[in-house]
Amino acid sequence: MKTIKEINEKIKKGEAVVVTAEEMIKIVEEEGAKKAADYVDVVTTGTFGAMCSSGVFINFGHADPPIKMLKIYLNNVEAYGGLAAVDAYIGAAQPNEDPDVDIDYGGAHVIEDLVRGKEVELYAEGYTTDCYPRKDVNVRITLDDVNQAIMVNPRNCYQTYAAATNSREEKIYTYMGILLPEYNNVHYSGAGQLNPLQNDYNPETKSFNTIGIGTKIFLGGGVGYVIGEGTQHNPPFGTLMVKGDLKQMNPKFIRAATMPRYGSTLYVGIGIPIPVLNEKIAERCAIRDEDIEVPIYDYGVPRRDRPLIAKTNYKVLRSGKITLRVNIDGKDVEKTVKTGSVSSYKMAREVAETLKQWILDGRFLLSERVDNLGKAENKPMKSPITLVKDILSKPPITAQSNISIMEAAKILIKHNINHLPIVDEHGKLVGIITSWDIAKALAQNKRTIEEIMTRNVITAHEDEPADHVARKMSKNNISGVPVVDDYRRVVGVVTSEDISRLFGGKK
Repeated sequence: MKTIKEINEKIKKGEAVVVTAEEMIKIVEEEGAKKAADYVDVVTTGTFGAMCSSGVFINFGHADPPIKMLKIYLNNVEAYGGLAAVDAYIGAAQPNEDPDVDIDYGGAHVIEDLVRGKEVELYAEGYTTDCYPRKDVNVRITLDDVNQAIMVNPRNCYQTYAAATNSREEKIYTYMGILLPEYNNVHYSGAGQLNPLQNDYNPETKSFNTIGIGTKIFLGGGVGYVIGEGTQHNPPFGTLMVKGDLKQMNPKFIRAATMPRYGSTLYVGIGIPIPVLNEKIAERCAIRDEDIEVPIYDYGVPRRDRPLIAKTNYKVLRSGKITLRVNIDGKDVEKTVKTGSVSSYKMAREVAETLKQWILDGRFLLSERVDNLGKAENKPMKSPITLVKDILSKPPITAQSNISIMEAAKILIKHNINHLPIVDEHGKLVGIITSWDIAKALAQNKRTIEEIMTRNVITAHEDEPADHVARKMSKNNISGVPVVDDYRRVVGVVTSEDISRLFGGKK
C-alpha cells in the first residue's frame, strides 16, 4: 500500500515511476498487477473530444462610469448576464446572433479566440441605477484585459459514450457527426483505454478508486480541478464537473468546432493522474480497448430511448470497419460499414504524455480528493409527447399500381382524401399519388399509375414524434406521408390537416 503523500515525495525527489495508461497495459501483462503496483507510482490518462457542456465565467472589470450588464455579447455571441454587474458566463454551444453566421461561430469559437490572445468585441446593455448610470458599452478586449476567466464545465470527461448509426433513408446531422442512410456508417467517441474514468472505475462499488472532488487535473493545457460529479452522472456512465484558469490554457488543447447542421462545440483536453495505491488500482489501469463495451444506437429514431443495434468495443471501432446485422425494408441483412471517430485518440495520447512529463519534471503534484463523487440517478424530463400513432388516419386506404388513373381518382373522391399510397401484392409501399398528380396526369394525357406515382416516398413510423414528422413534411414541401411498419407495410397516412389539428389545439 502506498499513499499520495509518499508518491508526492518521490515526485519532488525525481524518483517517481510515471507511465501512461497505454504503457501500463504492457507492464501488467508482462509483470502482473502485484508487481506493477509495487513498481509504478502514477498512471496518466487523457481524453480529447467534443464537450458541449463547457463554458467560461468572465469578470470584465468596471467601466467608468459603471454599468450593470444584462445583455452581453462577445463577437456577437450572447453570454449569460444574470449575475453581478460585470460577470458573465459564455457557453460553448451558444450560437451567433447573426443568422448568416449562426453555428459557424459560436461560444466555443469565442473561448478559443480568447485563449489564442485574439481581440474580441464586447457589447453590453444594461439598465441605469444610481450606482450604475451607464446604459451600454462597446469595447474590444483580450484575455489579458479581464480580471478573471474561469472555465467551469458542468459535464466533461464522459466515462462511457455510445456509438451511433442511422436507419433512415436519408443522412442525418447529429452531435456524432453526419450519419449516412441505412446504417452505412458508425461514429463513436472517446479515448477508450486512455479514458480517465474508465481507468479509475471500480465496477464492484460502481464508484471511482481515486478521482473525486478536489482531484488535480490537466485541463486544456493548464492545471484544473474536479469540483464534483458532472451533470447526468450515473456510473458506469460517469461524468465530471471541472474548473480551471483559462489564462493558463493552451489553444492546442482547447479547440472550437462546428458539427454541421447541429451546433458549435468545444474540444477539451483533459488528463487525470491516477495514483497506483494498490494492486486493484494497478489492475484496473491496464484496461484495454477490447475490454470496454460500447453500445451502438440508432440515431435515426428521434426518441430519447433509441433502439440498440449492437454492442461492440473500442478495438473493433478503431479498426475502421464493423459488421452489423440490421433490418432494412423488413429483411435482416449483414452489412460491413466504415467506422469513424468524432474525438481524437492522437490528442488524448498527447494529453497523457504531457501530463506524464509534467509529473516527471516535478511541475505537477497529486492531490487528495476531499470527497467522493455523488451517485446521482438520471431522470427523464416530464415532457408530453404526441406520437404519429396518436393522430394516424386508420384504416389505411391504399391501391395497387395496376389500376387506372380514373379508378385512383374515384378512390380519392370516395374517401375524401388527397393521398393514396401505392402498394405491391404484399401490402408493401412502392409509391404514392396525390390529387394533384391526378389533375396533372389528365392534363398531360398520362395513362398509368406507374407513370405518375412518386417512388422515392418520404415515410413515417407510428412511434415517431408528430412534431418531427411536421418538420419532415415542411422540409420536403409535401402535404402528407404514409406511415409504415418495419416491413414497409402501410398502416396509415398522416397529412398536414392532421398536423394542423394537433398543433392548432396546443397553447
